[in-house]
Amino acid sequence: MSAADWSPDVARLAVHDEDEWARVERTFAGRLLAYVARRVHDPEARDDIVQEVFLGAIRGIQSFDERFTFEQYLFGICRNRTIDHLRRRQAIRTEGDDDDASSLRLDDIARVEETPSRIVRESDLADRGRDLLARALRDWVDDTWASGEFTRLMVIEALFRGGWRNRDTWARFGLRDETAVAGIKFRALRKLRDIVERYDESNEVAQGLAALTEDGDVPLDVATVWSESRVSCPSRHWLARWLAGTLDPEPAAFIELHVDEIGCPWCSANRDDLARSDDAELEPLLECVQMSTSRVLRSGIQQRRDP
Repeated sequence: MSAADWSPDVARLAVHDEDEWARVERTFAGRLLAYVARRVHDPEARDDIVQEVFLGAIRGIQSFDERFTFEQYLFGICRNRTIDHLRRRQAIRTEGDDDDASSLRLDDIARVEETPSRIVRESDLADRGRDLLARALRDWVDDTWASGEFTRLMVIEALFRGGWRNRDTWARFGLRDETAVAGIKFRALRKLRDIVERYDESNEVAQGLAALTEDGDVPLDVATVWSESRVSCPSRHWLARWLAGTLDPEPAAFIELHVDEIGCPWCSANRDDLARSDDAELEPLLECVQMSTSRVLRSGIQQRRDP
């Protein structure tokens, strides 16, 4: 399930290559707009937020963290700009306005849609341990997908990404009882421990996971890294096949769970973008984005040329 989508050359982006940035804008504008459109009603405000995302990406590209994908980088900025917009709206609301929906949207985004930057904050595991854990989780997901064990993958997705309880899970996936769910979780954690041991020279993370398999509890760290590192997000080409109805039933069932029931915000945005019937509607936005980013890119190039 490894990503097969186009990713930009970050080195070219860092030197303000206009052609590479233009391709970034054309590739990602639709999915970013789809993300914002689920949270912001005003079309002009949506366009402004997307423009701010690309400008922020240009200004911050020198500090791009290669632990994350470029799409994660953009969506992290997009989430923050969306929250900023909603907070500004709340700040200027007059007393008595009936706009509870905006408040709920802001609370939901801040509480539920974690961003990659949180992976390095206030953790029981060291930063290195979190990186190892994310790597092991991706390996587990890839192995489980490749072996066709989609019921197991859906159960762990529901537990780790969705925060479901055992009693809410067994009937949904046609399992015998809660004990069956606990068994799947136990075996997944044990397999995860084995994968971590291959990467973990100090054995620090493996020891922590070994303790987990003894009591069966899923720590916040595992669930958080699962979500923030997007270890179970299907590549865009899988989403396209799902929308086209060309996927086999089992992987299609997983993607439906991931997008529609768990509600992954990034994959929902990709789905909405893929389902867009007319790409021509993006052209006015792209023109505005390219006008604003071109000035910043050329300014940066000129500054490097000046002694």
